Amino acid sequence: MRFSVVAATLLSSAVVNAADILVKVGANNGLVFDPSNITAQAGDTISFQFQGKNHSVTQSTFASPCERMTTPSLGVDSGFMPVASGAPSLPQWSITVNNASTPLWFFCAQTTPVDHCQKGMVFAVNAPPAKSFAQFQQAAMNSNSTAAASGSGSAASPAATGAGGSSTGGSGSPSTNGSPSSAASSGTPSTTATNGALKLGGSAAGAMTVAAFFVSFVL
Repeated sequence: MRFSVVAATLLSSAVVNAADILVKVGANNGLVFDPSNITAQAGDTISFQFQGKNHSVTQSTFASPCERMTTPSLGVDSGFMPVASGAPSLPQWSITVNNASTPLWFFCAQTTPVDHCQKGMVFAVNAPPAKSFAQFQQAAMNSNSTAAASGSGSAASPAATGAGGSSTGGSGSPSTNGSPSSAASSGTPSTTATNGALKLGGSAAGAMTVAAFFVSFVL
């Protein structure tokens, strides 16, 4: 009984303390993530709200900012999220940070009519001083790579992919205002990326993972 009470307390605390960080993709019809460089803690959810045109949130690496991460496994990808002018709702996609000590790098894989990454449309989580966001963005703007996520171009990809391209959890949930949609924070089934630093899904799912680990340890 004791471990159940402690686990329940831990779960409640994790849900309360976890932040939900809203990032606007294509804000004001620009080739930007807003904000573009954030600090997040383990358990925090990052909700990407697509506000215009046709963008993606695709995981890359510091060394190759405009190419989808392939090692140690395939990076997460929202797929393309087209948003028509005056759309009554905005698509939204979220990830949860599992390891705050591991920096995360992302870009927009759109290349039509221009390469968005090479225009500086990149995003970073917990970028360290030695590998700063400014350095990452400059490397992207200096890149001549046209490699992108699967499904790149102007057409929308119907589903997001997680590690190994196997998950659709948390992708494309509509939001009708500026706050994260309920689907992004509802603890929907998620797939953990193989780098161990993030997973698709909401903050409630992340808290359950912490509680489950604690219960197993006590038992």
